[in-house]
This record gives sequence, C-alpha cells and structure tokens, in this order.
Amino acid sequence: MGSEVLHSVIVLTGCNIAPKEQTLQRAAELLDERVGCVVAKSEILYSEAWGFSAEERFANQALELLTRLEPLQLLDLTQAIERELGRDRESESAIKSASGERYCSRTIDIDIMFYDDVTMQSPRLTLPHPLMQEREFALRPMAQIAPERRHKELGMTVAEMLQEIEHKLHNKKL
Repeated sequence: MGSEVLHSVIVLTGCNIAPKEQTLQRAAELLDERVGCVVAKSEILYSEAWGFSAEERFANQALELLTRLEPLQLLDLTQAIERELGRDRESESAIKSASGERYCSRTIDIDIMFYDDVTMQSPRLTLPHPLMQEREFALRPMAQIAPERRHKELGMTVAEMLQEIEHKLHNKKL
C-alpha cells in the first residue's frame, strides 16, 4: 500500500458539533497514527457556517502531513476516520434533502486541500480542493502553516488567496 516517496499533504479538519476541540484533537491523532506524520498544525480557528445556516460556529484546523499513501488511499483513510469519529453521510444527506441546503452541521469533516503539487480530477477527488480560494475559513488556518504553498492552477499562494478573499469581504462591507 502506498509508495516509498513521502508526499506533503495539507488537510483541513472542521466541525460544529460539540465537543469540537476534542474531536479535532482526536482527528489529528488518528491522522498521525494512520495516514502519516503530522509535521505542522495551525491553531483551531472559529468561523460561521459557510453555504448554509447553523447556530453553532465551526472550529477548523489545518494540518500538514507527510504520507506514503496515494491520493485515493488517503481519501479512503480520511473518510474512515470521519466515520470512526461519528460522521454519518447518510443522515447528512437526509438533512440536506429536507432543508434544501448543500451543506449541514457535522461531527467532523476532513478535506484534502493539497497533495504535493498534484492536480487531479476524478469522480471521488479533485486536487487541489476546488473551492479553497472561496473559503476564508480554509485559507486562514492554512496560511498559518503553509502560506507559500502555491495553487498550481490559480498560480497563487495560500497567503495571496487569503489576501484576495479578505479584500473582497472588506469591499462587500463598505
């Protein structure tokens, strides 16, 4: 399973169902045990829900890992960790269908943001993460651990994407 080469991966963990901080801590531990060595961790940062309404704020943390896993193996393991930590995609689907929303509250979410400089598009996984440049809640913690990581397709670093979204948000408030 996997290769002999170590791959640098950035994942974003997030949740808005208590106990949030403990869940993110446990996710980081399980990723370190099963996926690869966690070499950098952002602070846990808080934000409002994105793409839907929720009372509870989200807690998010970016992690950099070194792994021997290939992208789809990595996805399988992150989804197994999500299930172990209580994520139930079937009940989420029912909630989203009932509400008409694209997203809903969750016990844990682990998104693969970057996998080396790989760009890929498959039915199960798109790399780099296709919406990161629109999500301040993803860019802010990533900027703490990998500000110079460059999105190959956009030609921008994480810090530049964050600066651009902050500029847009600032202008929207004016």
